[in-house]
Amino acid sequence: MPVTRVNKTKGVQAVDRALTILEVMAREGSPMMLSAISAELRLNISTVHRLLNALAAHGLVEQEPYQGRYRLGIKAFEIGNRALYSLDIRAIARPLLNQLVDDFNETVNLSILDKYEVVYIDQVESNQIIKMLARPGTRAPAYCTAAGKVLLAYLDDKLLTRYLKNVPLLPYTAATISEPQQLRYELQKIRSQGFALDQGEREDEVRCVAAPVFNHEDKVIAAVSLSGPANRIPTEVLTGRLATAVVQVALKISQHLGYRCS
Repeated sequence: MPVTRVNKTKGVQAVDRALTILEVMAREGSPMMLSAISAELRLNISTVHRLLNALAAHGLVEQEPYQGRYRLGIKAFEIGNRALYSLDIRAIARPLLNQLVDDFNETVNLSILDKYEVVYIDQVESNQIIKMLARPGTRAPAYCTAAGKVLLAYLDDKLLTRYLKNVPLLPYTAATISEPQQLRYELQKIRSQGFALDQGEREDEVRCVAAPVFNHEDKVIAAVSLSGPANRIPTEVLTGRLATAVVQVALKISQHLGYRCS
């Protein structure tokens, strides 16, 4: 029996809703009640319950046996992990990120820009007791993180204008840049000096420096960042040898990707 256009439309709608459920659960980061998922999607509970059952049948979500909350299943993790490892940049960057951590014993991240946010796609942790952690897949605002500001700095003006129009620059700390024109000035400075700093802009007493990674088309596709607590990273160290080292590592990764520094 041929599939009608109506059935096709319903099928696409169901897939779209199921994927949105996964996105909501991933963003939440902790188990959710059926009612909370339903409220987030603005769908009735019976529809969401049916979609969750379908996702659970494929191992993409799991339901807790006692409290009844839903969480992402192991299959979702496996798919996400394979997607991350399919990014060649991770394999290329990892030895250089390891070396950076060996040299300074502070946590190093590799990040990309996606939908106005920074997404951490790889991390090498320091062995310090107090350290900065952002698991692969974690998202963060771009305008108040060193990695994010590097990635914003190399957007063309049209995309940057769209970003500033759509993203409210909420102040996380007293140091957060919350005025669009001030952020534009900061991004120009970053392009000029080749690296970005975060000195307590998102979290007080956290310091970070980031540099851009270019591809073979001379486009910025990622950022390398190093971060740690302010009591271990004074400003002169952050802007001096740490910035130099992070820029050098980002350049080496870029060269492995075919970038030819002009």
